[in-house]
Amino acid sequence: MSDGILVDLRVIWEALVRFFGLEALVLVIGLVVILAWVQVNALFLVWLERKVAGHIQLRIGPKEVGPFGVLQTIVDGIKLLGKELITPQPVSWLLFILSPIMVFTPVLVAFVVLPFGPHLIIRDINVGLMLIFAFGGINVLSILMGGWASNNKYALLGAIRSVAQNVAYEIPLLLSAMSVVVMSGTLSMQGIVEAQEGVWFIFYQPVAGLLYLIGATAETNRAPFDIPEAESELVAGFHTEYSGMRFGLFFLAEYTNMFIVAAVATTLFFGGWRGPFLPGPWWFLIKVYILIFGVMWVRWTFPRLRFDQLMNFAWKYMIPIALLNLLVTALVMKLVR
Repeated sequence: MSDGILVDLRVIWEALVRFFGLEALVLVIGLVVILAWVQVNALFLVWLERKVAGHIQLRIGPKEVGPFGVLQTIVDGIKLLGKELITPQPVSWLLFILSPIMVFTPVLVAFVVLPFGPHLIIRDINVGLMLIFAFGGINVLSILMGGWASNNKYALLGAIRSVAQNVAYEIPLLLSAMSVVVMSGTLSMQGIVEAQEGVWFIFYQPVAGLLYLIGATAETNRAPFDIPEAESELVAGFHTEYSGMRFGLFFLAEYTNMFIVAAVATTLFFGGWRGPFLPGPWWFLIKVYILIFGVMWVRWTFPRLRFDQLMNFAWKYMIPIALLNLLVTALVMKLVR
């Protein structure tokens, strides 16, 4: 019986390969796996953040729904699915609807080029790092669309703040990543990991690594850089008018973007999937979740910055330091080579 099923599956697979082609079929399967992973990852990170926040603030966190409260996030997701999708009358309808959909697009693209292991990558292209940063800009555009289309002053102010913040912190983020590219000589994510065979780049580029982590925290609108969602000032910021799963998509994209920036940091500075004893994917995920834990720790430890402090920090300090670090790296690599 089992042999017959295996034969049938093999026949179906060969027929699909002939019809679609192996490369296209692998890409489709990879995207399906990504969609499933994104859901599970977001559920876990929401639960983890509640636990981290609870323990840092000397509370327990969720504990009633399921063992250690692990089912609480699932219940909250079901609640969001059941909520009515309210569209205020004065909004720009098309942009209002498109915004939560577009904010999720960069998430799927980034996962295509992330190297989870030596052979566990959907598509290794020679400009993988550039692809991630290029599509990351869509996230800012989506937030601006949602805030402007909402016809709400609080949402518009949150969207404008988000654009200003992302423009400011994208520059040191890119400059710190370029320092690694100069050292590795490639924009391929897999190539950058392979270039760290002996020593992780964080030991050669501690300044770039620190600048990247600060910029990545700001890019994902996490405290103390959560100015676009400052609930004490702007109700809920750019997504004030969104309800139900429209809000849920913003929420899902934020936590998935946390995973992506931590995964890129792991690839650039912490050796990617490299590590002793355990298989590569395990090391990759361990490093990513350690970085995410650090981001959560920062959120529940430091107060929110004022907007002028945030912008001054980027333009007056981070960008000059990132430029100087890049120039020094280029000079040293030129002398070494």
